Amino acid sequence: MSVGPSHVVADQSSVFAFLTRGENYGCARPVTRIDTHGAVVFLAGENAYKVKRAVHFPFMDFSTLEARRAACEAELAVNAPNAPGLYLRIVPITRSEAGFALGGDGPAVEWAVHMRRFDESRTLDRVAEGGLSSEVVAQLARAVLAAHAKAPRRDGAAAVASLAGYIAENRVAFLESPEVFPVERVARLTAHAARALDAVRPILLHRGEAGYVRRCHGDLHLRNIVLLETGPTLFDAIEFDDAIATGDVLYDLAFLLMDLWERGLKAEASRIFNCYLWESDEANLSGLAALPLFLSLRAAIRAKVGAANLPNLAGAARETARAEVRSYFGFAERFLEPAGPRLVAVGGLSGTGKSTLAAAVAPGLRPAPGAVHLRSDVVRKRIMRVGETARLPPEGYATAVTHDVYAALRRQTALALGAGYSVVVDAVHAEPAERAGLETVARQCGVTFQGFWLEAPLSTLLERVERRSGDASDADAAVVAAQAGHDLGIIAWQRLDAAKPVCALRRTVIGESTDWGNY
Repeated sequence: MSVGPSHVVADQSSVFAFLTRGENYGCARPVTRIDTHGAVVFLAGENAYKVKRAVHFPFMDFSTLEARRAACEAELAVNAPNAPGLYLRIVPITRSEAGFALGGDGPAVEWAVHMRRFDESRTLDRVAEGGLSSEVVAQLARAVLAAHAKAPRRDGAAAVASLAGYIAENRVAFLESPEVFPVERVARLTAHAARALDAVRPILLHRGEAGYVRRCHGDLHLRNIVLLETGPTLFDAIEFDDAIATGDVLYDLAFLLMDLWERGLKAEASRIFNCYLWESDEANLSGLAALPLFLSLRAAIRAKVGAANLPNLAGAARETARAEVRSYFGFAERFLEPAGPRLVAVGGLSGTGKSTLAAAVAPGLRPAPGAVHLRSDVVRKRIMRVGETARLPPEGYATAVTHDVYAALRRQTALALGAGYSVVVDAVHAEPAERAGLETVARQCGVTFQGFWLEAPLSTLLERVERRSGDASDADAAVVAAQAGHDLGIIAWQRLDAAKPVCALRRTVIGESTDWGNY
């Protein structure tokens, strides 16, 4: 697939040449031009102007001036809720006897979205080159949740039908570039994706009826998120087709998770995945049955779109982009590979590092983006209807509340396992019944169970909890001392020395290579 004669419908070179000259903006600095398959962005001083390409793809039609104007208006409307400070207005590019002008008096010959320019080095694809901090990851998960919460609901049945259309459209697009996408692999991926969709169709239809299908961002990868002073900001949402931007909220999230995973940022993908689940409805645990398909489709779409932009690149840039396109296609295949779920329980007194170990283990368990990490401290705060780091009063730790916490852990574990996802449960598990309860869930779900008990000297535990801050756990020295005096009963789980490095403990828990290779 190329941006060639079969897709370009008008010559915009004179307009682009005008927009490339800094004097036309009253700007002394050079203008930076950024090309994509569907638009060209001109960065001039403190401003950015985005012009739609005059192209006609099966998935996007900007073939007329009116279509490009409407797309600019739509871009402003759909992005304003999540990035109000970035999107300013749409501007006509006019032409008169004196030549082209931005917002001049002559007739409009093109349209541009006028944006406030941001530091291009702060888009998350660049920030993530050095990894993403835990704070940024948590902020990003909350930003996506907030965007989904205010996104308007849409028809679920139509969204499911669209997924079948994407599979067919991807196939057609891939076959246009056999030098990039081998024909036999295209056929195999298409068949696997179609079978996966058939398997989860009833779940998706139910989720649509329950309100989980919304008009979302639609293109939520790292290049479309910028780290501003206010935190991660979502921008450049799909504007040209409401149907493409409409889908299950997990389908929208899948684009971000897939992009992180493809870049090797597996810990970040796992953390965002779990932060999202911690603060959303339990129903999303059942919806995870569709996530492998969603991840595959998102990777396939990135491959398709990347291939469309290859003709706009040259030399080393084109070869780098070609390699990226092939990588995305490979991930689209691998996300659909079968992966048996397993249940891992991590227990121990407060301060033994249960949550740290569980978070390290989660990305290493298939399927992508790793295991669902269920943390008793987070579940307790949800039950008590307070924020994750809010400190609970003593009644928040009453026996009845603790019973509810472990019942919720068992219920959520069963939902995630039933959806085909591995689970890591992180809780003290001080009572034999609490430990036995999880083992029963594993048997009922027909999955492998592994229980691990972390232990360390009391002095170490006291030192660790006293150092802790900004965490979901409320445990302090008094709590640890009380736990140490509790009769734990017979502990049959494998005991681990909590003083060992987390990487060593992780290898013990996973029991296999922690490198997923090309997966």
